[in-house]
Amino acid sequence: MRLNGRRESSNVDDRRGRSGLGGKIAGGGIVGVIIAAVIAWISGGNPLDIITSQGGAMLQGGGQAEAYVPTQEDEELATFSRRILAGTEDVWSEIFRQNGLEYRPPRLVLFNGAVQSGCGGATASTGPFYCSADQSVYLDLSFFKDMRRNLGADGDFAYAYVIAHEVGHHVQYLLGTLDKAHEQMARVSQKEANQISVRLELQADFYAGVWANNDNRRFNSLEPGDIEEAVDAASKIGDDYLQKKAQGYTVPDSFNHGTSAQRQRWLRLGLSTGDPSRGDTFSPSYSSL
Repeated sequence: MRLNGRRESSNVDDRRGRSGLGGKIAGGGIVGVIIAAVIAWISGGNPLDIITSQGGAMLQGGGQAEAYVPTQEDEELATFSRRILAGTEDVWSEIFRQNGLEYRPPRLVLFNGAVQSGCGGATASTGPFYCSADQSVYLDLSFFKDMRRNLGADGDFAYAYVIAHEVGHHVQYLLGTLDKAHEQMARVSQKEANQISVRLELQADFYAGVWANNDNRRFNSLEPGDIEEAVDAASKIGDDYLQKKAQGYTVPDSFNHGTSAQRQRWLRLGLSTGDPSRGDTFSPSYSSL
């Protein structure tokens, strides 16, 4: 991505190097599938057994974060993250304005090891997540290294997609979609709740694509190969891909983020149209997603 000279968001709470208390976290976003992958690789069990119906993780962790000394790569990733967040602020503020709405940007919380959010405690293994209780995106920068090492998903636009996906959940929160979906999930069976979660996650993927399309139009930010990086990352966080990697077979009723093909499809739709009105993942039949 072409980011040189781009502004950095000031709406960042850098908690790296501070201690954080573990606990339970309930959030939405890419977090669940990454946890599933990590747990599967370690234990060989079913990764989705530990993912909640909200699409987040419920992990028990605790203790103080280890002493943290940022590396040059860490600082570069922090600068990168602040610039991507600024890009989402610019794009979504304009889109909301065009629709007669006001965009209130989420805060980005950078942490290492463990953190306490409005949704509870989390550890580094939780991965990035959005917490609507404090309207913040939480990110341990080591996650990007884990993406490269554990999933084989790499590249600056792949990393940008992760942040933009979580910001997509904030867009859902501002539009009332997130709360409405969670209310519905609480009233239905686990299978039906998982399907609603898939719809939320695919829409967040779509919104990430919408951001990238508009950001590129404003700043000419995308370079050759960038789109392929993000689409490849989307393919490696599909529920079917991760379940096959973990246990050699899939359990479709347990999917709560979407298949690789679905995630790629909705990300591509957002990338190609840049039109948020095209991202209705709730009206189509589940089988047509």
